[in-house]
Amino acid sequence: MADIQLDSLITAVTNSPKYRYISPDLIRRIGERELSVRHSPKEAIKATKNKLHQIGGAYLDTKIDYAKALRQLEDAAPSAILLQSACRDLMNLHASTRERLPIIDKFYDQIFAEMAPVRTVLDVASGLNPLAIPWMPLAENAVYYACDIYADMMNFLHDAMLVLGVEARTEVRDVVGSPPTQPVDLALILKTLPVLEMVDKTAVSHLLDTIQAHHLLITFPVRSLGGRSKGMIDNYTSQFNNWAAARKWQIKSFTFATELAFLVTNK
Repeated sequence: MADIQLDSLITAVTNSPKYRYISPDLIRRIGERELSVRHSPKEAIKATKNKLHQIGGAYLDTKIDYAKALRQLEDAAPSAILLQSACRDLMNLHASTRERLPIIDKFYDQIFAEMAPVRTVLDVASGLNPLAIPWMPLAENAVYYACDIYADMMNFLHDAMLVLGVEARTEVRDVVGSPPTQPVDLALILKTLPVLEMVDKTAVSHLLDTIQAHHLLITFPVRSLGGRSKGMIDNYTSQFNNWAAARKWQIKSFTFATELAFLVTNK
């Protein structure tokens, strides 16, 4: 009976256009838990959709036409200036990258100045952040791995990164249940850890213990999606320090207007 209810829940969720492209593994993980604590399958379906909205849907204000977006990049590709402008326009469609646009120039300049040439990047729960590649001083022939919960977004980003001149590796992945393990120079974990905590209280430690990166860039928002900022910097700094205390890290911190950042070097 439990398996039948879970399969029915997954079908009900994926039949909704808003959740059609989300990782089935993530839907299964959340749905199984919600079925165990809700009074009815109907309540579990609603709770699963609400959780998926908090994790991903809340950051996408509008449906993105990915075919049109790719054509936009391809048309702009002959000009570095036009390509950056097209990337800005597209990153504005996702709340997380939109918040970074006012600081994007100095954000990547300052972060990458602290590292040797970066040849391999892992972007965890990337959203549209790979479109910031034109601002990243990556080494020649760099390989960029990106993972997120949306299959349509990952398909688009694979083709988009080829236009941006990097070797692209993308996949749909539930990083809570299955953190990526490929060794890289730099792992980008941008405003992701608080979201993972909403899914599973053990998710952050599991991810940080599994990722194989020489450097990790871990960031936090300084405001909520609703614009509230009271206490967020102090709270996230304290939270990060708790995670860092159990690990042999060298840490350099940065405070930008819209983002709190910690560049970690594994000893």
